[in-house]
Amino acid sequence: MIFGLDERLLFPDPALAEDDGLLAIGGDLSAERLLLAYKSGIFPWFGDNLPIMWYSPHQRFVLYPHLLVISKSMRRVLKSNTFSVTYNQAFTDVITACAAAKREGQDGTWITAGMIEAYNDLHKKGYAHSVEVWMGGKLVGGLYGVEMGSVFCGESMFSSVSNASKTALINLCLQGKYKLIDCQVYTSHLESMGAVMISRQEYMAALTY
Repeated sequence: MIFGLDERLLFPDPALAEDDGLLAIGGDLSAERLLLAYKSGIFPWFGDNLPIMWYSPHQRFVLYPHLLVISKSMRRVLKSNTFSVTYNQAFTDVITACAAAKREGQDGTWITAGMIEAYNDLHKKGYAHSVEVWMGGKLVGGLYGVEMGSVFCGESMFSSVSNASKTALINLCLQGKYKLIDCQVYTSHLESMGAVMISRQEYMAALTY
């Protein structure tokens, strides 16, 4: 059953989500609702000209930083100092670049103008964070997401040159700040770096620990 949200600040039980993870439609992208969603294992995912849709997958694709796999070729890239990495220095630029990135099998982006505004607000409030990757003074890759205690809820990443987004993710993991990186949905790229599927129950246990 898909639930309709109104102005009340609440969500249905995430366990009631559809097989594809869709739980509810409607509501808004206020900071208060977004934070409640992330605390409940829920995230928004929708496109332009569509209502706000909220998902809570029955299985979650996650990366445990201590199990991160760094290939030999990637280790060489990191040692080469090809890139420099910063944190929270260009959040708006990162989320805008993520929205503009072309992705195989996708027409358009789920990072709408409303989403950019909402996550910029979360960033100003200290909840949303970015990792920026630079080469020759130019932003060439990065990622952003929402911090929930020791869990980083990854939203999107981009790369305009090879290995830039990998560099961002590796640096995020090596901070030692997070015990789990939520990647939300499966990709073979992240699987090659050590990401695995866990149940919603396992994810919620990590989120509330």
